Order: sequence, then structure tokens, then C-alpha cells
Amino acid sequence: MKTIRIEHIVATGLAIFSMLFGAGNLIYPLQVGVESGNLTAFGIFGFLITAVCLPVIGLIAMLLFDGDYQSFYLRLGKPIGHVLLFASIMIIGPILAIPRITTLSHTMIAPFLPTFLQTITPLTSFIFALLFLGTTFLATYRENQIVNILGKYISPLLLLSLIIIIVSGFFTAENIVPTTNTAWQIFKTNAVRGYETLDLLGAIFFAAIVLTILKQTIGTGHSVGTLVRVGLQSGIIGVSLLGLVYIGMSMLGAYHGHGLLHINAGELFREISFGILGNYGALLIGTAVLMACLSTSIALSAVAAEYTHQVIFKNSIDYVHALMIVLLACIPLSTIGLGQVLKLTAGPIVYIGYPIIIALTFCNIAYKMWNFKSVKLPVFLAFIVALISYVWF
Repeated sequence: MKTIRIEHIVATGLAIFSMLFGAGNLIYPLQVGVESGNLTAFGIFGFLITAVCLPVIGLIAMLLFDGDYQSFYLRLGKPIGHVLLFASIMIIGPILAIPRITTLSHTMIAPFLPTFLQTITPLTSFIFALLFLGTTFLATYRENQIVNILGKYISPLLLLSLIIIIVSGFFTAENIVPTTNTAWQIFKTNAVRGYETLDLLGAIFFAAIVLTILKQTIGTGHSVGTLVRVGLQSGIIGVSLLGLVYIGMSMLGAYHGHGLLHINAGELFREISFGILGNYGALLIGTAVLMACLSTSIALSAVAAEYTHQVIFKNSIDYVHALMIVLLACIPLSTIGLGQVLKLTAGPIVYIGYPIIIALTFCNIAYKMWNFKSVKLPVFLAFIVALISYVWF
């Protein structure tokens, strides 16, 4: 058993930040600012509730379950629990999150790639997907090194890039973007937009990885309570950094989003960064995008591979082969273009599915803390309300 040092907590907190901060976390806060303008404070407040507070709640829930996401989901009963668990893994893996990361990376750094990869066509998208997912595989196949890679190398580079862009943006800020929306409309729109980051799902599954790797990092012999405390401290560091970056990015959108209201979401960060830093910011832009997207791709791939290895194949194949299967399954949607993938994000998969996960998370926390046993009825009611809201509103 090793002594728990502050660097263990900080490194894990940085790893959690870089796990959560992926493709959606770059574009959605900028959209908050561009659309909210002089009422950006209301947009940020709504966005932070669902994009920062919910991941903290999800992390707490999974720490209470000792990182066992199967027990977490199966409180709904085996048939429903397994279906919802499988759907969640697919959302953060091959059918949404990883393709979104891959296509956004290509869209945003296309101008800085070799000529044959600059034009976004099915062929170049396929080549880029192979390169990006291949890099993800190389960084993920040694599962016990994930926190070290994210916390010691990727996260500092990502934070440095974002800090430079945000600080430079504040020094060059002029007039704020006007808006015709009301404060309530802005708050409501951006509270729902926080769903699209998928960070509640990310926190639920990343908590399992973090706890497992914490046990490997600080050694065995520590009590469950100690692991929960260290995990929660690390999580607070990670999501606090997330919140600060969201605020900074939203303000960039508010001050530098003139004429960009209807621009492709994947190009928004690129255009704002060019406006702030000019052509000489190309390397910085590429670093920020690749670090953000690669870090989340690594974490999501590890989660999906572990599930595939343990649950789908019942340990009949090893982790590395499961990882290969997951990444190969990501290729089809990684080649259809960012616009098509974002349509999936803004569809019923998220807007009906997310409230179900929120209800399950709160019920499970209440179960662990106050022995509140009801779960099926609250989750079913959340599904009905979400369905009605999506269809009628």
C-alpha cells in the first residue's frame, strides 16, 4: 500500500478533465456565447447545470457503487438494465461519441493536414479515421497507463492551448454579440444543450476506470472510503477545470462570434481561433483540437472495450482484441461527415435517453444514501415526460 500524495489526486483530476473534455465540449460552449450574446451569463448558468453539475452527480453515484456500472444499471431489473447499459455503451462508443470526435477532429484541422487529406470526402474521411482511431488504439491498449498518459501528457498540453486561446481572446475582445432572445429562452436552451456533451454518461463510465486505476496507482489495502474520497477529490478538480474552460469558451463566443451564428458547428472553434490568433495560431489550434478529441477517444474506447471484453464476450477474448473490435465498429459513422453525426446528437437518442439516465442516477444515489428503493417508476415517468417534451415541444 502506497501513501496517497497530492500528485496522485491532481494527476487523476487532470485525467478526468481530459476524459470528459472532448469534441462536444469544444463546440457547445462557443455556441452558448454566440447565441446568448449580451445575456451570456444566463446561457452559461444553464449550460453549467447540465454540463458540469450532472457529471459531478454521476461521479458521486458511481463512487457509491464502487465503480460497478452493471450493478448501477441492473437496479432496473436484468432485461431493462442490460438493454439500457448496452445502449449507453453504444452512445459513448461506436454510434455517437467516438465518430463525433473523429469527424470533428478532421473538420477542424483539415486545413493543416497534408493536401490529400484536406478535402473532406468519404475517402479522405476514411483515411483520417484510420489514422485517428489507430492512434487511439496505440494509446489505449495498455489499459493501466491511461491515467498516466492523460494526466501527465495530454491534459497539460490541452489546458495550455485553451488558456492561450482564451486569454488572447479576452485581450482582443471588442463588442459583444447582440441577441434578441429573452434570458429565460437562453437559459432553457443551453440547459438542454448541456445534454449534448454526454458528460453524465462519461462520468458514470469513467468513474469505473478511475477507481480501477487508482487501486493500481496507490496500491491495495486502502479502504473503500479512502478510494471514494480520493476519487471525489480528483473528480472535483476535473469538473472544476471543465467549468472554468466552459466559461472562458462561452465568453469567446460572445465577443468573437460576430457573423458566425449559422456557421457549421465543427468550424466554429476554428474560425474564432483564426480570428483571435491569425494564421500563426494554426499549430496551437491543431494541438488543442487533437488533444481534446484524442484524450476523450482514449477514455471512451477503453470503457467500450472493457464492456465488450467482460460483458459481451464473457472474457472469451482479451482486452486488446475487444478494443480492436470497438474501434473497427467506429469507422462507418466516422466517415459520414460531422453534420450527419451531429444530427444524431441532437435527436431522440440524447433528448429522450438522457433524462432516463438522470432519473436513474438520482434514484441510485438516494438508494445508497437513504435506502430509497423505488427506481422503475421514477425512471419510467422520466421517459414519458422526455418523450412528450421531445414530440410536442
